[in-house]
Parts: sequence; C-alpha cells; structure tokens
Amino acid sequence: MSSPFDRGLSAADAGTGRWPDDAVDPRAGDEERVVESALRPHSLADFIGQPKVARQLDLVLEGAKRRGRPPDHVLLSGPPGLGKTSLALIIGSELGTAVKITSGPAIERSGDLAAMLSNLGPGDVLFIDEIHRIARPAEELLYMAMEDFRVDVVVGKGPGATAIPLELHPFTLVGATTRAGLLTGPLRDRFGFVGQMEFYEPAELMQVLARSAALLGVELSEEGSVEIAGRSRGTPRIANRLLRRVRDYAEVKADGRVTREVAQAALALYDVDHLGLDRLDRAVLEALVLRFGGGPVGVATLAVAVGEEPHTVEEVCEPFLVRAGLLARTPRGRVATEAAWRHLGQPLPRGGVPLGRVTADPQAPVSSSETLFDA
Repeated sequence: MSSPFDRGLSAADAGTGRWPDDAVDPRAGDEERVVESALRPHSLADFIGQPKVARQLDLVLEGAKRRGRPPDHVLLSGPPGLGKTSLALIIGSELGTAVKITSGPAIERSGDLAAMLSNLGPGDVLFIDEIHRIARPAEELLYMAMEDFRVDVVVGKGPGATAIPLELHPFTLVGATTRAGLLTGPLRDRFGFVGQMEFYEPAELMQVLARSAALLGVELSEEGSVEIAGRSRGTPRIANRLLRRVRDYAEVKADGRVTREVAQAALALYDVDHLGLDRLDRAVLEALVLRFGGGPVGVATLAVAVGEEPHTVEEVCEPFLVRAGLLARTPRGRVATEAAWRHLGQPLPRGGVPLGRVTADPQAPVSSSETLFDA
C-alpha cells in the first residue's frame, strides 16, 4: 500500500494538487494536508521555530494542567504555512484531549456551531481555521460559549420562539487567522492568549528540512538544505514542498542524494529562483519594470498584464514581493524598487527609480515625469 510520500510528480504535483508554478504558494491544497499531517510535530518539544510563542504557550498549558482546568482560549495569527494548525494539534496532544477541526467558512449558521459545541467532551479542543470568516450569527453564539460554556438554542419562530439554554462541557477554543485585523473586537477580546506567528529564519528552516528529510527517508546534504531553505520564503510549508519536489528530481535525474547542485537544478526546473520568486512573481516584476517603466500602476492593470486575477496578484504575489523589498504599495499604485530592477538585471532608469519620485499625497497632481497607470 502506497503512502503519500511514495507519489511521484506529474504535471500537477500529487502532493499539492496544484501546478508546479505554485511551488511557493504558502497555502495548502487538500491533498497536501495528508502529507503535512505525517510531518507535523506532536509536542512543543519537537516544534521548531516560533520560540517566543512556544515558550508562552508552554506556560499557559502547564499552568492549566496543574490547576486541572482547560487553558484559556488561544488565538494564533500570522501568514499561512507557519504552523498554526500544528500548534493547535499540539495543544490537544499536550492536554491529552481530542481536537475537533473546522473552518470559519464552513460555519454558516449558528445551529451548525451549536451542534459542534454540544458534541465536545470535557476539556476538548475546538480548532477553527480562518476564524475571521465565521458567519456573524455563529460568532455571536460563540461569545456566550467562550465565556459561560453555555449556548441558547432557539426553538420555534416568531412570537412563539423559545430559547433553551444548553450547558457545555468546559473546552478550549483555538482560532487561527491570516488576517487578524478582520476579527471583530468582541471576539478578539475573548481570547486569553494571542500568539503572533513570525516568518522563519534560514537556520530554523534547515532544522525543519532535516527533520522532514529523516521522516521522508531523503538523504539531504547541508549544502542542499541551505539551498532549499534560502528559497522557501521563510515558510516551513514551502520548504517541505520544495524538499519533496527536489527529492523526486534527485531520485530520477541523480543518485537520490540532495546536494546543492541537485537542488539548484531541480528548483530551476520548477522556476523558483534564488530569492524564492516563481514564474508569476517574476512576471509581475517584469510587467511593472519593462512595460510600465517601474510604475506607479494599479493592481487591476498589473493583473491584466500578467493574465491573472487581481486577487491572485494582491494576495499571493505582493506580500512576499513587498517583504523582499522588490515592490512598494503607494497611494498611486504599485512601484518597483531599485532592488527589483537589479534582480531582473535591468539598468536603473535615469534620475532614479520611480519610487523616489512618487509623492505621498494621492491628491497631488502628476508631473510629466511620473507615469500613472490607473486600476
């Protein structure tokens, strides 16, 4: 019987359910979650990275165990792929209780949430991914459940409707969100512990890769690990995905050992450059620099230029390009930085990059030297 690790690569990676162009997409595909589950750590001692959050969470859990009561509700926020789901499962493992998993978009009605809460046992953990997308009626029901471990189930309609109180077993809610700013104030205030997940350093990613390579049975050299970690955008999920793809390349095109040369050749095949940019990232930069002179240009125009949806450019490409210092968001639109010109091997424009000529006032007139491409 084959395992998720035995699958080869086709045009669409069997581990991700996405095309190779999405090798550095930090979001997980449905099939990739199966692979991730086998690579997840099962205790805080095995969890790599996030030292501050891990230490704080360890104190919260240890204090709760000594008191014999469930810990405070936990909110984990940060970009996708940094280990929020892993920490939620670790919380259940450390407490020795069951973990029920759902997501915000799946909870459309308050009745759905009430049924889920009523099935929780004493001390169980309820993990809600993307909790900022939970429906408002369900969110209001969640307030009372988090504070009083009680929900009111409404029976009937109209004037004859009756609210029946339903007592719940004490539980711990673990919420995960990639956009903490979209959480309502009342919901955010009900979490006793908030952990902000940070991007990983290359040395931490090398530890993640070493652990994953041991579980996958991959012979990974230190130089190969450095090469993969440097292109992983500070995200363990991307590092593990690139490792699997390099593993397949090494088995087919080399002797099975992942060296620096093998990693470079494999990642070049998947269009992942030394900064971690993929085909779409470079297409956005090339359109901005070569077609629009460095900007400013609106995101909708930029998306049309690369043949993608504006949401894809804004949510998938731009966060890393901004973090890498290759692109800037200004009141007038997107602008390529000096680092973007240099990364593409293009000579800097005379008079400097457009970013230095963009005023901060969106109402200011545009001079003849500033090209503005509206969205």
